[in-house]
Amino acid sequence: MHDESDHTAADSHDVIQVRGARENNLTGVSLDIPKRRLTVFTGVSGSGKSSLVFDTIAAESQRLINETYTAFLQNFMPSLARPDVDSLRNLSAAIIVDQERMGANARSTVGTATDAHTMLRIIFSRIGTPYVGPPFAFSFNRAEGACPRCEGLGKVSEIDVDQLVDRELSLNEGAITVPGFGVDTWNWRMAARSGLFDPDRKLKDYTPAKWEDFLHKPPTKVKIDSLNLTYEGLVTKVRKQYLAKDRESMQTQARAFAERAVALTRCPDCGGTRLNEAARSATIDCRTIAQCSAMQISDLAEFVRGIRNPSVAPLLEALGETLDSMVEIGLGYLSLDRESSTLSGGESQRVKMVRHLGSSLTDVTYVFDEPTVGLHPHDVQRMNDLLLRLRDKGNTVLVVEHEPETIEIADHVVDLGPGAGTAGGRICYTGDLAGLRKSDTLTGRYLDHRVGLRSRPRQPSGQIPIRGAKQHNLKDVSVDVPLGVLCVVTGVAGSGKSSLIHGSIAGRDGVVVADQSPIRGSRRSNPATYTGLLDPIRTAFAKANGVKPGLFSANSTGACPACKGIGLIYTDLAMMAEVASVCEECKGERFTPEVLSYRLGGKNISEVLGMSVTEAREFFTTGQPRTILDRLAAVGLGYLGLGQPLTTLSGGERQRVKLAINMAKNGTIYVLDEPTTGLHLADVDQLLGLLDRLVEDGNTVIVIEHNQAVMAHADWIIDLGPGAGHDGGQVVFAGTPAELVGAGTSLTAKHLREYVSRP
Repeated sequence: MHDESDHTAADSHDVIQVRGARENNLTGVSLDIPKRRLTVFTGVSGSGKSSLVFDTIAAESQRLINETYTAFLQNFMPSLARPDVDSLRNLSAAIIVDQERMGANARSTVGTATDAHTMLRIIFSRIGTPYVGPPFAFSFNRAEGACPRCEGLGKVSEIDVDQLVDRELSLNEGAITVPGFGVDTWNWRMAARSGLFDPDRKLKDYTPAKWEDFLHKPPTKVKIDSLNLTYEGLVTKVRKQYLAKDRESMQTQARAFAERAVALTRCPDCGGTRLNEAARSATIDCRTIAQCSAMQISDLAEFVRGIRNPSVAPLLEALGETLDSMVEIGLGYLSLDRESSTLSGGESQRVKMVRHLGSSLTDVTYVFDEPTVGLHPHDVQRMNDLLLRLRDKGNTVLVVEHEPETIEIADHVVDLGPGAGTAGGRICYTGDLAGLRKSDTLTGRYLDHRVGLRSRPRQPSGQIPIRGAKQHNLKDVSVDVPLGVLCVVTGVAGSGKSSLIHGSIAGRDGVVVADQSPIRGSRRSNPATYTGLLDPIRTAFAKANGVKPGLFSANSTGACPACKGIGLIYTDLAMMAEVASVCEECKGERFTPEVLSYRLGGKNISEVLGMSVTEAREFFTTGQPRTILDRLAAVGLGYLGLGQPLTTLSGGERQRVKLAINMAKNGTIYVLDEPTTGLHLADVDQLLGLLDRLVEDGNTVIVIEHNQAVMAHADWIIDLGPGAGHDGGQVVFAGTPAELVGAGTSLTAKHLREYVSRP
């Protein structure tokens, strides 16, 4: 089977050899990837880039490393399945730097995620005055350093009483508005029949003592209907029922109530710093560790350089280098106390990258997923320099990317396609950049494609005035956002774009925000359930077979009893991560044999859910299903599987699903946050057509974006800056793209001018 070139390549050890890769949509792909070089993987969304780079090469590297540990240690690791590939040779250890958000752990901050906080703690424990104790005394994640009131979280949960009751009503009239506490429920009887309160008196007429008892009375024995029971105050009870539980496991109604009723407020004891009094007392050059953590990283780097103390000189140097790396990578506007869960995907990836920049490792494989996401063209250059620096240390750097400026620094390019899903999964081109330009591939043709400025920008139909915006780093910003046009808000990462738009526009009537945040929902949710497509499909199946629609829901009566309609069995192995295996009963088809025997147009429900949006459009040619499918196709998601769990979608894909759902609403203000994330250059053109259609239908489209094609295509641009963090927060330009290119002086103006003038 192997040819001669196969042997020479294998002997040289200078290439990673992939033979017969078939993960997801890959069609038995074989290629050689040069080691110690920078290889960029290109192709439209869904063409198979991630399947090749992450699910095949990186996954197998990870699996082989795990196999080198003892059986005892392997017991504590998730068991990784071998990727579907004939052979992979000459792999080196892979370090994956992806855009996965850094979890919702409230104890993780930028400082703890980068080790900068650890170094800062050691420095404070050595030279801070007064002496407080070892480094743990400055850790908010240890009992020695945490504020006792908030246990190191910096926040305490306060219950909003007016979300629990309507003070205008009496108990008999249903004054308690907590789910499960309605009139005649057991919870209601505990209060109304306890004899402690007059059930016909309006709550607003309670005496202060009665009101206090009603809300906070400690457990007290009462007799209700000749039963001896225990009454406790409403707030105490709600705390137990709703706060002690994990939100994600609650029913939808209960979760919505908990989110309404419970507000996290800054801890009054530590002022949100998370630390106890002793840890907050030690200073270096008049600054506490809490003040250092709250400083903008670029300022902290300067402060650290100014500390003169030979006893901690090596530590100061190491901390200074870490902070400088963060500034260099475009994160200088963050602070070490910023919660990791509030970072965007791009910011999370850059924070993870910091750990590797100072590493002395060579000959490892670094794998990046769109490292330029969320970066202004000005910062893309810096990111490119970092990728080249990792390569120059003797590492293999594999990058999945759409940004032409990053594709252009590649030593080697692998282009997948030609389309998405079943129309992709093949190698369209492999070789150097010059060859890609000459090749007749979609990527080759679009590499030098430029979107021109509009000759006649559309005229606004009105405006939304923003006055005195001060969120985060905004410096009392006043600006008019035009209505009825395509308005692009731009500026370097951290300049205040999201603060301005999400802080002042989102939440108003008629505003639809389609962003990249995770979609609420479990592994049971998929595009069919989330878009409402499943309802008409179930009805059609029920009608065709003369049975109930509920049978065709994997969450209802027709679900396979073994896996409860998920198609996978999750085995919780106590200390290890849970392991998923295909359900043996239904072979992953999710339904009972009876349900699978019913057909619609010759297909069963499992086969329909296995279709991509494109395939389903050919199957459902009319009615509501076709309308929803057309919208998903219009936002470039034709390759998405109807039954694919939402948890597997990227940030850009999640945003496009949200946009598809909301596209039917006219006279709306759409706010999109970097919609070009994950889009091929050719798909960006399609997106611009879609945004134009939305505007022509009478909507306003506001796009937060760094992509120069989108900027050039805009009717109006609002540019924030001039820099990031406290160097930003001002409107540096508002007007048409032509005016910005003609006379603008900002970083955006400079880069957009270069973009539109390139031949």
